Amino acid sequence: MNTLYISGAGVSAESGIPTFRGRDGFWSIGSANYTPQEMATRTMYMNHPDEFLLWYFRRFASFRHIKPNNVHHWLANKKLITQNIDGLDGKAGNVGYIPIHGRLDKVTFLHQQGENSDFLDAPWEDVVADCTDLGNDTVLKSVLLDAFRVPKATMIPEIGFSLKPFVLLFDEYYTDLYRMSQAEEWMRDADCFVFMGTSFSVNITNIALRYALTSGAKIEVVDPKPVDVGIEGVVYHEMMAHEYILNNETPMHTSSNRII
Repeated sequence: MNTLYISGAGVSAESGIPTFRGRDGFWSIGSANYTPQEMATRTMYMNHPDEFLLWYFRRFASFRHIKPNNVHHWLANKKLITQNIDGLDGKAGNVGYIPIHGRLDKVTFLHQQGENSDFLDAPWEDVVADCTDLGNDTVLKSVLLDAFRVPKATMIPEIGFSLKPFVLLFDEYYTDLYRMSQAEEWMRDADCFVFMGTSFSVNITNIALRYALTSGAKIEVVDPKPVDVGIEGVVYHEMMAHEYILNNETPMHTSSNRII
């Protein structure tokens, strides 16, 4: 069986990274003046790069040293598309996985959407080394602007010169920089889709469901509180991802399994 795994924040939550929509999640905590949905946009980066970079550093870069958990290691030899930008699947040894929303450890040159760009290592360690007071937002903003090559005289990021975190923002769309064509090829070829730890709140899961419906592929959802996707025949595994992998080679108990 050609199985395609699609993972979400619930998988990395077992490593200690907050999910996006929980009480302490990324999309629950913004800045003093903006909501997370306003912060995580290309518009915010272009108009208020200091606020954007500060929020991104506080909410994402602080998890750059987190280690992968057993689920990431189990997925290391699987065909995987992840919504997570934490890079834990790569750290676990999956060399071919698709980080469809980007990677925390990489940046690109600022470019127009749809264009390709070279990748560089994210300058997080340089920021930490150069900042004299990480707790001071004003000082940290200045260091971040320098690290991302944003001219302080204009406070406007420059195409082809300034850097941008390699992350797909709310007002951006999937392109081949994020390996979208390859992701769709994998979806066309799959005869089983396993969604792990996702709330089905992002477009990539909707795209995957459409491919599964078109091909008649089997659909499984792994989550302690799975979202009902409204499709007949979906198998729901009401459990954490680590419980699923422990039981994957043996029959599931009917009490933890339901088919709609």
